[in-house]
Amino acid sequence: MSASVHDVAKYILEKHGPMSAMKLQKLLYYSQAWSLVWDDRPLFNERIEAWSGGPIVREAYEVHKGRFKVDQWPSGDPARLDNDAKETINAVLRFYAKRNAQWLSDLTHAEAPWKKARVGLDPEERGNREIALESMMEYYSALPNPGG
Repeated sequence: MSASVHDVAKYILEKHGPMSAMKLQKLLYYSQAWSLVWDDRPLFNERIEAWSGGPIVREAYEVHKGRFKVDQWPSGDPARLDNDAKETINAVLRFYAKRNAQWLSDLTHAEAPWKKARVGLDPEERGNREIALESMMEYYSALPNPGG
């Protein structure tokens, strides 16, 4: 059985502790991106949409909607994550989690996968186009490994 975004969100919060909803969304995005590169597979099956505020997993958004800070996740089971998935998330947390949410948001806005999915939309236009896994794989595989 494959992991869901809820399994990943719960794992991130257990490892890192409370954070803003925006930061959690960006960490979910980068966990998915680097899983595609390092593990050659998606970490979770839910789609990532290119919202004006950056990459968003709608299923996670529905859980934290209206809350600034997220300190626990009501569903999900980190035991569904295998060792490779946990190693990937841990490496993402080591590199990205020390950054604040605005820095992470600015970074996603500067990167090709989000920008490609937003082509033709005004900066503040909502939009719910999917950020293609292929686009993420292509872009992040060309970057230096943030895990060191």
